[in-house]
Amino acid sequence: MDLFNTKIDVNQNLLPYGGTVNYYGKLFQVLEADHYFKVLMNTIEWKNDEAFIMGKHIVTKRKVAWYGDEAYSYTYSNKSKMALPWTKELLELKKISEEQTGTTFNSCLLNLYHDGDEGMAYHSDDEKALAKNSAIASLSFGAERRFLFKHKKTKETVTLFLEHGSLLVMKDETQTNWLHRLPPTKKVSKPRINLTFRTMVVR
Repeated sequence: MDLFNTKIDVNQNLLPYGGTVNYYGKLFQVLEADHYFKVLMNTIEWKNDEAFIMGKHIVTKRKVAWYGDEAYSYTYSNKSKMALPWTKELLELKKISEEQTGTTFNSCLLNLYHDGDEGMAYHSDDEKALAKNSAIASLSFGAERRFLFKHKKTKETVTLFLEHGSLLVMKDETQTNWLHRLPPTKKVSKPRINLTFRTMVVR
């Protein structure tokens, strides 16, 4: 494991104000990234995501999974999930993310997008169960996808591309002041797996 994008400044804040987003580029060689993609695809307990929005029960094509140190309950879109025990590969990826960011994580929400038709609407990861202003480390495997941030008040946007085997970190007041999304696209036909390592508040 190594940082191959030597021109990338991991300390550069990609947001102009009101939060901190750092892009580390590719952490893995292609074969290693391919390995993790294949293992995650086949060993994670993927389930279609569910949400209750305006009284309607919605089941997405996108699949999700929730893992953690304990059986943490995580509620978003009015739907709760109980964390599963870590797999060997998730612990490996958690350790790498912790070493790169200097942060300790206790949970991970995974998303599986089968192709570019599947995305995520603008939202913030600001649920009360998450430690306020804590770092979220986002690892991407598979298809390269465009990722957007939008300021909640000014509506200013920031765009970047998340590469196969790359790491993105959101921290400080990012979730308070910014929304983020993964827009659908007809240009992508391959799947993408995203892992977001988080810190749950332990009571």
